[in-house]
Amino acid sequence: MDLSALSLAELRDLQQQIPAELKRREAAEKANVLNEVRAFAKARGFAIEDLLGKEVKVKTSTGGKVKVKYRHPQNAELEWTGRGRKPKWVEAWLAQGGNLDALLV
Repeated sequence: MDLSALSLAELRDLQQQIPAELKRREAAEKANVLNEVRAFAKARGFAIEDLLGKEVKVKTSTGGKVKVKYRHPQNAELEWTGRGRKPKWVEAWLAQGGNLDALLV
């Protein structure tokens, strides 16, 4: 990917998307590796729990996904649930004199 061809706004958007994507891919990779280890142990007649001497739990999501409350008017990929710290794009919108109510979905 040629980053020099991207505008400053596109680079900032990309920078905001990368941490979430890394976290998602890491969780998926961990689940895949755990399944491979379980299959490896099972092929040899063991359960992974027996080998480790404790119960192995796979982290599962207990709650539902929070509904998006705010969305950028020009870039629909930029969303915010209204929880936690305001994203940089919301801060920039407000700094330019924008109203938070204008971003409501």
